[in-house]
Amino acid sequence: MGSRRLAFAEAVSESRGLPSRYLTPDDLVAMFDLPSVETVYQWRRKRTGPRGFRVGRHLRYDPADVQAWVESLREGAAA
Repeated sequence: MGSRRLAFAEAVSESRGLPSRYLTPDDLVAMFDLPSVETVYQWRRKRTGPRGFRVGRHLRYDPADVQAWVESLREGAAA
């Protein structure tokens, strides 16, 4: 799984943007260098992270929603 994280992180940094596919919790862990996927699930339970949705039993994130969430954090930090 470590190589998958590294490959994803490199792809994001090379393109300077988010991928066009829906993101998984593991993708968010790699993007934000989080300690574990449990952090993403805690954000969801506390409603503090990006907006996610379920496809069956799988949790997914729209890259546009993740970008909007990051921008809202930036705006809050600048205030």
